[in-house]
Amino acid sequence: MVVGIGIGESSNCWSRDLMTQLVRKGEDGSRNTSPISRGVGSRNVSPSKQKVIKTKPRGLDEETMAKFAKPPHNDVQMEDDIWAMLPEDLLNEILAWVPPFMIFRLRSVCKRWNSILLDNGFLKFHSQVPSHGPCLLTFWKNSQSQTPQCSVFSLPLKQWYRIPFTFLPQWAIWLVGSSGGLVCFSGLDGSTFKTLICNPLTQTCRILPTMHYNQQRQLTMVVDRKQKSFKIVAANDLYGDQPLPIEVYDSKLNKWSVHQKMPAANLCSSKMAFCDPRLYLETLSPLGLMMYGLDTGYWEHIPAKFPRSLLDGYLISGTKKRLFLVGRVGLYSTLQSMKIWELDHVKATWVEITRMPLKYFRALLRLSAERFECFGQNNLILFTSWNQEKGLLYDVDKKVWSWIAGCALQLYTSQVCFYEPRFDASIY
Repeated sequence: MVVGIGIGESSNCWSRDLMTQLVRKGEDGSRNTSPISRGVGSRNVSPSKQKVIKTKPRGLDEETMAKFAKPPHNDVQMEDDIWAMLPEDLLNEILAWVPPFMIFRLRSVCKRWNSILLDNGFLKFHSQVPSHGPCLLTFWKNSQSQTPQCSVFSLPLKQWYRIPFTFLPQWAIWLVGSSGGLVCFSGLDGSTFKTLICNPLTQTCRILPTMHYNQQRQLTMVVDRKQKSFKIVAANDLYGDQPLPIEVYDSKLNKWSVHQKMPAANLCSSKMAFCDPRLYLETLSPLGLMMYGLDTGYWEHIPAKFPRSLLDGYLISGTKKRLFLVGRVGLYSTLQSMKIWELDHVKATWVEITRMPLKYFRALLRLSAERFECFGQNNLILFTSWNQEKGLLYDVDKKVWSWIAGCALQLYTSQVCFYEPRFDASIY
C-alpha cells in the first residue's frame, strides 16, 4: 500500500487534507489524547499475550511471521495542559526523534507543528539524531502526462510513501543517485547537459552550473554532513566510448573543476563506484580496474583479476571504504549463480563473501539471459530485474536475504536508488 503525501497552497507546506488521511491511516480506533503518540507508534504488548501465526504471502517464497495481540490495558488519559506547557526546546528535541514521514502526520495537529520544518531549533536537533534508516526511492514519469512520480519505501517502517515531484523542471531527466538526504538528477535541457540537486522532503531544488564538457556523463554524488557540503564526480561519457577528463563539483566553491583524463589505453565501461576520495571504474581494454584519487589527482591501475566465468558485474561502494563486486557467473543456464566479492586492497584480489541462494536466484532471474540491475549503499545491496514485481535485498553485515514488494518496482521505466530522508540536508 502506498501512502500519499501532498503539498498545500503555501510554498513548502504539505496538504492538510492528505495529511488527515495519513493520520486516519495510522489510527486504529484507539483513544489517546496525547498529540505525540497519536498515529505514531503502537502500544507495547506483553510477550506472553502474543499469538504467532505463520503465513505465506502470495508471491513470496519464504515464510513470514505475523504477530497479533490484544492491548493489555486501556489507553491512559493524557492531560492536554501538561503537553501544552512543554518548553519549546524540549518539544523540538522530542519531535526530532520522530521518523521523518511521521512528521507530516503530526503537522496537522496545530499551527505551531505545521510550521515545524521552518523552525531552526527543530532542524538543529534533527541534524544531531541518528538516521531514520535506509529507504528505497523510485522515480518514473507518468506514461500519459509525463509528470514526474516518486515513491519511497521505508525499510524500518515497511511502508511505501508517495512524494510529489512537481518541482522538477520539464526536461528529459533521469535519476543519478542519492546521498545524505539529497537526490541528484541529470538531463538534457534542449541540447545542454545539466545537473540538479533536490531535497524531496523540503521540496527544494537547484540547478548546478554547466560542466566544461557539454556531454552526457556518468555521475556519482557524495555528501559530507559534517562539512555541510557535497561533491559530484563526472567520469566518462554516458556510453563509455569516449574518454573525458574527470570533473568534480564542490558545493562550497559552487563550480566544476577539471581533473586528469583516464589513460587512453583503458576504455571505460559504465560501471563505477565512489569510495571517498577514490573513484573506481571497470575497464574493458584491458579488462580490469582503474582507480582515480581525487586527493592525489592521479590514475592508478589495480591489478585485481576479475573472477573466472564472470558474465556481468557491478561495482558497489560500502561503508569504511569497502568495495564490492556483484556479478553473475557460469557458462550455461543451469550452472549460473550470483556471487558477491570484496576487494582486498592489500593483496589486490577479489575475495568471495557470499553466493545468492539458488531459490532466490531462480526467482529473480527466470531466464538465463534476463537482464538485472544492482546498486547499493551502506553495505546494503538491492537486486532488481525486468518483469519482476519485487526486489531482492541483501544485508552484508547481517548476511540476510529478503524480498521487497511494491508497486513502483513493477514499472519498466522506474529508476531506483537508496535514500536517506533528512530535513536538514541543504541543496547549497
